[in-house]
Amino acid sequence: MATARRATADGERREIPVPPLPVGTAGAADGPSRVRGRGAVAGDPEPTGGPRRRSTRGRNAVTAAERDGPPTGDPELARLEAAAADARPDQLSLFAPGPRGRLTPLLGGLGAIEHGSSLELARSWYRRELEQGRRPRNTVESYCYDLKVLDDLVGPKAIDQVDRRDIARFLGDATSRVTRKRRLTSARRFFRFLIDDARVLTVDPTDGFYPHEIPLQMPVPLFADEQKAMLDAAADDAPWALPAVWLMLRLGLNRGELLALRRDEVDLTDPERPVVWVVHEPGAKRGRERRLAADAEFAAIYAAYLEDQEPVDRLFPYGPPAVNVMVDRVREAAGIAKEVTPATLRHTFAVEKAKAGADEDQLVALLGLADDPRSRRSVERYVRLAAPPLA
Repeated sequence: MATARRATADGERREIPVPPLPVGTAGAADGPSRVRGRGAVAGDPEPTGGPRRRSTRGRNAVTAAERDGPPTGDPELARLEAAAADARPDQLSLFAPGPRGRLTPLLGGLGAIEHGSSLELARSWYRRELEQGRRPRNTVESYCYDLKVLDDLVGPKAIDQVDRRDIARFLGDATSRVTRKRRLTSARRFFRFLIDDARVLTVDPTDGFYPHEIPLQMPVPLFADEQKAMLDAAADDAPWALPAVWLMLRLGLNRGELLALRRDEVDLTDPERPVVWVVHEPGAKRGRERRLAADAEFAAIYAAYLEDQEPVDRLFPYGPPAVNVMVDRVREAAGIAKEVTPATLRHTFAVEKAKAGADEDQLVALLGLADDPRSRRSVERYVRLAAPPLA
């Protein structure tokens, strides 16, 4: 054991034993060494091999091996920690081998689609295509739901093995004509995507199938006194009720267009005659945008709404169910017994325009409909309802 000389109380200097530093502690050395905090003592033997330098143990006084190892000395805990590290999922590859050794991007973890790919993989690619095309959410969900039903029905088949018999079963399993028509539309657009866009198929198994003719029901519009009652009741409802009801009843906006309307899409250049721009998302309902002329009544309603609510972007930041509930609440407050929905307000607008002399072409444009046979049959109803009563 090393010793050190210290002065005692009577002034004498005596040798006092100094315990060695623990092994592994900075400053510990073989044999006699320096005492931390003081120089060498006269008479101490010099360590062999020359003076020793203090060892450095790295950041926070630990070695690299200690820092990288588990914070425990228990081998069992270290084993569990190593097993957990091995169980972590690997990062998805950005590229996968494609035809002829080429690399194909794995978008969102999806493998390359080929003619022998599964329906499940093809459905995932189709959903991505719809979402990137900014299609309405309800359209995306409707198509994908129908295709999931098709996938469950045909079982583990590749997309190039789906044939007309599978489509016939898929359509025949529908419980109504409306469901059958929707399923046919979903399947047809899906396979057109695989043929025209993905270019992995050449045959469309939906060819030759046609939807049942679904007769259009005659709408029941609001009479003049009921229209006034709806507007009066809306004025006493939530702040957004009156401008929302007015836009559907007087300009024919449907529910989706109402909820998509932004503040900068109302042109107030002429305060007495505002112009409402109906603009659809890119890729949805191309060519159906329109500019609708409002009047001084709406200008006053709109100014009051902006002063009360101060919307920043969308004028009505609500969901479709909120519009349905609001319209029904206003109907009840107005004392109207018959059913009134957002579609009822739009039908009423179309009938009033037909009464004012609008023809089929003008009604198709005012309502933002596709110029096809079904839309033509739809607006024919408004023209018939606008005809003078029989004497």
